[in-house]
Amino acid sequence: MEAWISIPAALGAPAAGETAAPARAVRALERAFDRLFGAAANPLRQLGALAFWFFWLVAASGIYLYVFFDTSVAGAYESVERLTREQWYAGGLMRSLHRYAADAFLVVTVLHLARELALGRFKGFRWFSWVSGVPTLVLILAAGIVGYWLVWDQLAQFVGIAVTEWAAALPGFGPEMVRNFIVEGAISDRFFSLLVFVHIAVPLFLLAAMWLHLQRITRARTWPQRGLLWGSLAMLVALSLARPAVSLAPADPALAPAALPLDWFYLFALPAMYASSPALVWLALGGALVALGVLPWIVRAPRPPAARVSAANCNGCARCFADCPYAAVVMREHPDGRPGKRMAVVLDDLCAACGICAGACPSSTPFRSGERLVTGIDMPQLPIDRLRAALERALATGKRLIVFACDHGANARALASADLAAFGVPCVAQVPPSFVDYALRAGAAGVLVARCPEHDCEFRLGSRWAAERFAGRREPHLRASVPRARLRVVEAAREDAGALAASVEAFRAELARLGPPPAGRRVKRVATEQES
Repeated sequence: MEAWISIPAALGAPAAGETAAPARAVRALERAFDRLFGAAANPLRQLGALAFWFFWLVAASGIYLYVFFDTSVAGAYESVERLTREQWYAGGLMRSLHRYAADAFLVVTVLHLARELALGRFKGFRWFSWVSGVPTLVLILAAGIVGYWLVWDQLAQFVGIAVTEWAAALPGFGPEMVRNFIVEGAISDRFFSLLVFVHIAVPLFLLAAMWLHLQRITRARTWPQRGLLWGSLAMLVALSLARPAVSLAPADPALAPAALPLDWFYLFALPAMYASSPALVWLALGGALVALGVLPWIVRAPRPPAARVSAANCNGCARCFADCPYAAVVMREHPDGRPGKRMAVVLDDLCAACGICAGACPSSTPFRSGERLVTGIDMPQLPIDRLRAALERALATGKRLIVFACDHGANARALASADLAAFGVPCVAQVPPSFVDYALRAGAAGVLVARCPEHDCEFRLGSRWAAERFAGRREPHLRASVPRARLRVVEAAREDAGALAASVEAFRAELARLGPPPAGRRVKRVATEQES
């Protein structure tokens, strides 16, 4: 029996603790931000939640502005000016907040995309979330460009000319559209009403796209941590007061300003078009979007098999359904036809092969009788039966300290020794708490569970569920009779192999002070309802 058992190595995946250079750079930056903000309020770990927060700030401030906005050619500019000058304490603040929150929304969205790309979280079971997120970039840019149009100052006039010249490179459009912005009286009130409609409709489509983006993620985090939420709002308000958004001179078709201040977040494509050509900018942006969209099928990685359900052993408790981070488990009628009886069904395309569902199943207890342990839901690449057999062999060969570690956390491979057996699992939430009781009853002096930090869990919720199960706050929980002094649950990120080793040594010293485990606690396997 080897003192280390790990599945990813057999599947050709990187060993625990290893990762690509972009991922290492992202994680190093996140650790630096952890030291500045604390892990709970680290903005780099909550970019998606921040994007939702900034979206709602843009929406709320936009609704306020719309109440006072005059949707006519003659009144649009003046109504915005009145808000900015005469109502600076409210309307002016809201205008500036609308502007800066929109910039922040685009920035954190792009950073979120870049982070997920660097971490490789775009392929396999994550393809839907990735692909559904790409169109949001187009919708965000469209909403922002139309927003600048509505002010109807010199910048808005430039945006109108540039956008129509850019559109003229597409089939079905022509250069005659530009005349609307260079001929006096060509723009009508009806056109402005259309712009307002588009500026409202596009964010609604964007909200629908954001909702779709989260459909394969359970318990998605759409609000940042409270301190980060209020801190980001205070930052935007301070920026709005220090550098309020103001209009340029009103649009005048007879004038063509030589220089204009641009919002490079939203309007970057327009000067790029003049520096190159409209067709080239379309080609570059369209090619980038297509490349992002097909990336999951270009960069492919071997996927371990999805979880499998045994109808004979599934009692329909729905714990796996409740704990799955990616909505890969659904509950359907049991094939035995009993009225009201249900069973879990795994949607293979959504399954992350994390094993969290197996750890949630009440039938995944090692105390069950029978030479082969068949559970209600299990992982083909590392079934609970195999984990039990490996644990039994380790204890039979004199291992007295048992370590269960996440393959995506700190590398526990180097911990293996004459008295220690380390077990690598896709996620520590795959290990049912009953395994701790089983190991201690079978002769182990102590069990250490190394989970990833909750904010850095590869499978989003696994570390949290594991902590709650071992603490008795979530089913299946650890029995109250298990001596807690002989259990240690620690956090160990993939860069914290040294800290994990130190935790193991400290735990070994504590076990030495406790002395040998008390006699009389022995393994007793019992038949379950499924076996009887």
